[in-house]
Amino acid sequence: MTDRPQGDLLPAAAPNVIARASKLLQSGELIVFPTDTVYGVAAAVDRPDAVARLYVAKGRPLDRPIPVLISDFSQVARLAPKSDARLERLLMQYWPGGLTVVLEAADWLPREIVGDTGHVGLRIPDHPLALALIQAAGGALATTSANRSGEPAATNARDAFEALAHEAALVIDDGPSPGGVNSTVIAVSGRRISILREGAIPAGELPETLQD
Repeated sequence: MTDRPQGDLLPAAAPNVIARASKLLQSGELIVFPTDTVYGVAAAVDRPDAVARLYVAKGRPLDRPIPVLISDFSQVARLAPKSDARLERLLMQYWPGGLTVVLEAADWLPREIVGDTGHVGLRIPDHPLALALIQAAGGALATTSANRSGEPAATNARDAFEALAHEAALVIDDGPSPGGVNSTVIAVSGRRISILREGAIPAGELPETLQD
């Protein structure tokens, strides 16, 4: 924990809450907000200093890169330019939704996001407030679950606030997360799909290879 003062806990209906959150992110602060899976804590992708604080805030091991939530499909080409049409067809089946895909990262993404892997995990959440915030923040946010590492993911704002009150400048409360389960994470190598973590989407529902 740090000596920082507690951040604010505000309802999603509070006036100008998205604009306020976006401004805080741009200034290098961390923000907690709801998604379709669990509550997430986010930093701006172009603020390596803020992304680094995500590790400290959560006590997250440095060998676990931070995934990125995006607002729309156009962000895939910006963050992972080597994606292809077969992958895009797969993603159209599951996005927006609880599937994170790990892809070769664009060179400009900071080491604080990709680590030593050279890859980045991407997802479009199926949650209107999350999408509005991500769009206002430039279309992409480095985001991980809003809890201390090793503890259960927060599915409501109060639990997220108690875990990260001194780390996040703002926690946005939009009620319980509708999904309550972390996203399923896959990696794509060539045509082969590997499941790295089973979550919101059952492994049995996913193909083993990309289809032509």
